Amino acid sequence: MLYETAENWLAAPRKRVLLLGMSGLGKTHISQRLRATGRWFHYSIDYRIGSRYLDEAIADNAKREAMKVPFLRDLLMTDSIHVTANLTFSNLAAVSSWLGKPGDPAKGGLPIAEYRARQARFRAAEIAALRDTGHFARRSEELYGYPNFVCDSGGSICEWVDPEDPEDPLLTELAQECLLVWIEGSRAHEQELIRRFDAAPKPMAYQPEFLTEAWTAYLEETGSAEAEVDPDSFIRFAYARALAHRQPRYAAMAKWGVTISAAEAGGVEDEAGFTQVIAAALERRALSAGDAGAR
Repeated sequence: MLYETAENWLAAPRKRVLLLGMSGLGKTHISQRLRATGRWFHYSIDYRIGSRYLDEAIADNAKREAMKVPFLRDLLMTDSIHVTANLTFSNLAAVSSWLGKPGDPAKGGLPIAEYRARQARFRAAEIAALRDTGHFARRSEELYGYPNFVCDSGGSICEWVDPEDPEDPLLTELAQECLLVWIEGSRAHEQELIRRFDAAPKPMAYQPEFLTEAWTAYLEETGSAEAEVDPDSFIRFAYARALAHRQPRYAAMAKWGVTISAAEAGGVEDEAGFTQVIAAALERRALSAGDAGAR
């Protein structure tokens, strides 16, 4: 790890961290608090995906819908208007809209083959954005003079790595650039995430094998044909299963760095508070390692 002890971390003139965990547990909250100090560069993986790797696909998706409206079609065909995604760190709806949901097109769903193709393209985009982490960490200091760097990763990062492999290429690369920080939710947090998702289901990226299992199970349980699936119903069905699927993967990833609780993350209001939370996590890690060695 970049910082083996709390003392190393506290004394480091340059701090680099990568926050990981399910969406809604505090990654962006912390990142925004750190960015507000003017001393931390905030690198958002989801923003990078939308603004660099899927920008053309997102714009084309919007244009395809606009072309269905005669008035807008005429304006597009004569280059009288243009369509682009207005992405910000706090508004990435265009990325979610492009990713979509599988099911009945009449209800806004995508055919499952197209949905799988978009999932594969999103996976490639997210991995590419994650691999840009080191570049942006160096660029933020060399170009803008930021001494510190926080990578706000997407909730699906755990789907693209094998945390049990000590030589996993993506995790190895990221751990060389940043201290990996898992934000762990409690059972109460998990139930709250499910409640929020049920109220406003949003598109998600899934590991291909998990998607196949969830899709097959949904069709069998509901007796639906693929073209009749209600898109929101399916992703609600898949969400709790996705949480259970991801939890052990995140826990294994935490061995590459440190763990803080969602309560600790939610309590961070400034740089000093974050620094102390990470120092405490490093102390817990060292104590745990010492106890294991004693046994």
